[in-house]
Amino acid sequence: MPQRIYLDHAATTPMLPQAVAAVAEGMARWANPSSPHAEGRAARAALEDARGRIAAAYGWTEETILTSGASESLWLGLRRSRAERVLVTAVEHDSVMRHAADAQVLPVHKDGTLDLDALRDAMGPRVLLCVQRTSNETGVIQPIEAIAGVVREAGGILLVDAAQMPARASAAVLRHADLVAVSSHKRGGPPGIGALFVRDFATLIPAGGQEKGYRAGTENLPAALGFAAAAEVPEDMDPLYKLRRRLEAKLEGAEIVGGENSRSPLIGAYRMPGVPSSAQLIRFDMAGVAVSAGSACSSGSLKTSHVLAAMGWSEEAAREVVRVSFGRSTTEAEVDRFCALWVEMAGKRRAA
Repeated sequence: MPQRIYLDHAATTPMLPQAVAAVAEGMARWANPSSPHAEGRAARAALEDARGRIAAAYGWTEETILTSGASESLWLGLRRSRAERVLVTAVEHDSVMRHAADAQVLPVHKDGTLDLDALRDAMGPRVLLCVQRTSNETGVIQPIEAIAGVVREAGGILLVDAAQMPARASAAVLRHADLVAVSSHKRGGPPGIGALFVRDFATLIPAGGQEKGYRAGTENLPAALGFAAAAEVPEDMDPLYKLRRRLEAKLEGAEIVGGENSRSPLIGAYRMPGVPSSAQLIRFDMAGVAVSAGSACSSGSLKTSHVLAAMGWSEEAAREVVRVSFGRSTTEAEVDRFCALWVEMAGKRRAA
C-alpha cells in the first residue's frame, strides 16, 4: 500500500526534530517560571531566552507576549487593545470573525486583496484594523505596506495575523505593524503556543497575571523552547514555489483561486467544476492523500467559505474548492501523485 501523502500543512505541519528535542529538554527540567526558588529562576531564564530567540527569528525588537497560539494572540489584539473601533477584512480567519463579531467588515477585490478606498473611508484615529498577511484558505498575500500607509496616516492601529507567514518573510510586516500574531505549529514547532509582537504596551489593556500582566496562566516553557528551536531553522521558499508551479501546470481544468495575485508558495486553492469539495476530500483521503476544504477551523462545517463569498464566488463554485498546502517535507513525487488523482477524478466527472 502506498505511503500516505500529507498536503495540509497550512492546518498544521509536522514538528521539526529540533523542536521535538527542545520540547523534551523543557519537560526534563520543568519548573514554574514564576516560582521564586532556584528551579523557578532557572525556568524563568530559559523562558526569557526562548522569548528572545523567537522574536529574533522574526526580526522583532520590541515586546513579545507568549500565548497559546495565534488565535489567542489575535483575541488579545482585538479584545484588549485600547482601540475605540475595530475593522476587519471580509477574508479574515474564522477566529477573527468570532473574536470581533461587532467589527465593521471591509470589502475585498475579486483577487482577495483589501479595498483600500473602503479602508480610507472607514479608518480614523484610534481605530484598529486586523488583516491577515497571508490567507490561510487561498494563499493570497495582502499589500501590507500600502495598507499600513492608510492606517498610519489616519492615526490608527494595525494588527496583522501572520500565522501563515514564514519567519524569513516578515521584514515588511514587522516594519509597519503595531501588533503581530504568529503561530508555532505552522512553522514546525509544537501546537499550543504562539506569540503577539507588541510595538508599545500602551496599545493594550493589562489583564493581570503572567506575561507582564497581559496574559494569565502558567508559562509553557517546553512549548516555548520548541517554538524557538523551530523558528530558528532556515526556510527556503524557492523549492516550494517550484512545487506549486509544477502542480498548477498539471491540474487540467482547475480554476485557481486568486491566481492573478501574489500568493504564498505554501498554499493553493483549486476548484474542480462539478465535483463538491466534500466528495473530493473523501476520494483523495481514500487514495491516501490528505487535503482540506478551507480552514481547519471551519472545514468540518457545511457553510460556504466566507472568504470565497467575499471574493465574489457563487455558493456552488465555492463548494467545489479544495486547499492544497505544502511543507518542508513535500516532494515532487507527492505533487505528481495528487495531480494524477485530480486529473482522473475530473476526467470521470467530464465523462459523466
